[in-house]
Amino acid sequence: MTAAADAAPPRPTRAPLVLPALFLPILFLAVLAVAVAAPGLVAGADPLAADPLRALAPPGAGHLLGTDHLGRDVLARVVHGARHSLSIGVLATAVAVTAGVLLGLAAGLAHRWAGEALARAFDVLSTFPELLLALLVVAVTGPGTVNVVLAIGIAQIPTYARVVRAQTFVVRRSGYVEQAVTFGHSRGRIVARHVLPNALGPIPVLATLGLGQAIVAASGLSFLGMGPQPPAAEWGAMLSEARNYLRVAWWEALFPGLAVTLTVVCVTVVGRRLQRRFEGRAA
Repeated sequence: MTAAADAAPPRPTRAPLVLPALFLPILFLAVLAVAVAAPGLVAGADPLAADPLRALAPPGAGHLLGTDHLGRDVLARVVHGARHSLSIGVLATAVAVTAGVLLGLAAGLAHRWAGEALARAFDVLSTFPELLLALLVVAVTGPGTVNVVLAIGIAQIPTYARVVRAQTFVVRRSGYVEQAVTFGHSRGRIVARHVLPNALGPIPVLATLGLGQAIVAASGLSFLGMGPQPPAAEWGAMLSEARNYLRVAWWEALFPGLAVTLTVVCVTVVGRRLQRRFEGRAA
């Protein structure tokens, strides 16, 4: 082997997609996905079955996470509550992404006065905290799962719309779009084949981070009694019911609160990792 070969710098290695620090968050989210799809596989007890004789029983062999003030199994309610809480978060994020992409694209492609009007509307809505704006929408439309989904989705629209609008401005002035215009392609074809796909680049990352915020907002609105109504098992509603028993049954509030916290933390960790990869930064 020559000296030149010995002096050659080592080839850079690409950072793995799944780092050791991501293993636990991904594992937790995988278990959570199983709990949403088939909660009976994780907890076999009925989340609505009340047993007054076993009310406020501490964690033990019969009930691993204890029972609530009505004697319902806390583990079963936390596991089954994942479907309500995550469904609201996912659907609200889907509403926000769909409407945000369409409005952002319209703002980026519209005439100057119309685009500026939409941009100023996005700026005004962005000044309100998302939970406060969602609370305002629910106060107008009334409580319920569907209204909570719409409220959270509407509150998150400006986040996606502003990003898509900015990306659209960049893409529409790019060389390949100008070349497509020179070739005489229709406006609809240019938007569908060139502008929209390239403007959507950051959206999956934003949606991952926004999902955690939507779950927190869903739990907050349910805590205030505006989400799924009792006796439905939902993490925020469980926290609301448990707040009167904190001194005598800490487990009734601890475990649904821990479920919300761990879910949001894990989703955020994965979202931050995706963001770093999208921006081309090292892990």
